Amino acid sequence: MTTQIGYARVSKADGSQVHDLQRDALIAAGVDPNHIYEDAASGRRDRRPGLDACVKALRAGDTLVVWKLDRLGRDLRHLVMLVDDLTRRNIGFKVLAGEGAAIDTGTANGRLIFGIFAALAEFERELIAERTRAGLASARARGRHGGRPFKMTPAKLRLAQAAMGKPETKVAELCAELGVTRQTLYRHVTPDGQIRPDGQKLLARKTRAHP
Repeated sequence: MTTQIGYARVSKADGSQVHDLQRDALIAAGVDPNHIYEDAASGRRDRRPGLDACVKALRAGDTLVVWKLDRLGRDLRHLVMLVDDLTRRNIGFKVLAGEGAAIDTGTANGRLIFGIFAALAEFERELIAERTRAGLASARARGRHGGRPFKMTPAKLRLAQAAMGKPETKVAELCAELGVTRQTLYRHVTPDGQIRPDGQKLLARKTRAHP
C-alpha cells in the first residue's frame, strides 16, 4: 500500500513562525496528519531531524509531498541530490504550490520534470568524478605516487555517496580512484550511500567556510 508523506519547514525556531499554512495544504492534498514531518530551521542548516526522519520513513511506491520546493532543499545542489535519491528509491514527489507546482510524478509533465532533476544529479556526479580524476592525475604527474592517501574532501564524499548507493560499485576501485583507504571511506559513508557523522561534520565545515 502506497502512502503520501508530507514535509513542512519554517525558517525560525523561536516560535515566530508556525507550520499551520503548510500543514493545512498538505492535509487538503490528502496527506494523513500523522504522516507529516516538520522542522523549524534555516534553509541552510545541515541538521534537520524532521527531514532525516521523513526520508527514512519513505518506502518504494510512497510519495513525498511538500508545499513549495524551497521548503525541502537547502540549495539547488541539495535539492537535486534529494530528488535523485527519491528517483533511485522509486519514491514519488509532489509539490503543491509555487514555481515547482508542476512537479507531480503522478502526471506525465511531472515525471518529465522529475527526470530533469535526476539528469542534473547525474551531471553533478560526473563533474565531481571528472574533477577528482583530474586532481589525482595532476598529483601523479608531480610524482605523488603511493604513500599516505589523500584525505577525504567534500567533493570526494559526494562522489562516494553517489557511488556507494549503486550495487555495481567495487569498493576497492572506488578507494583507488578517490585516493583514500577503505577505513577512511567507511568512516564517512555507509555501504548504502548514507553519510555518517564524520561525513556530516566534513560538509558542515565546508558550509561554515562558505556561508
